[in-house]
Amino acid sequence: MYGLIGKMTLAPGQRALVVSALLDGTQAMPGCLSYVVAEDPSDADAIWVTEVWVTQADHQASLALPAVQAAIAKARPHITGFGERFETTPLGGYGLQPTV
Repeated sequence: MYGLIGKMTLAPGQRALVVSALLDGTQAMPGCLSYVVAEDPSDADAIWVTEVWVTQADHQASLALPAVQAAIAKARPHITGFGERFETTPLGGYGLQPTV
């Protein structure tokens, strides 16, 4: 499995719009096992996105999907930057089937 955890910083007051765009545009992504958007409780203008994919190639392919492209286009004007970003190798967990 392939995992990503990343922080996005947003224009003031735009968190709800960006969260909505990301969640609406990521409903059907082949190879996606988990896609979670979370508020940063210590920063009203930041979110964290945690993703688990079958493979890194599945993640890359998702970026070309029309719904994902539309979500990116809707959210991009309100994203002011990207903070920490971590690539991981998930081994399993609640809701995930282990691959080892």
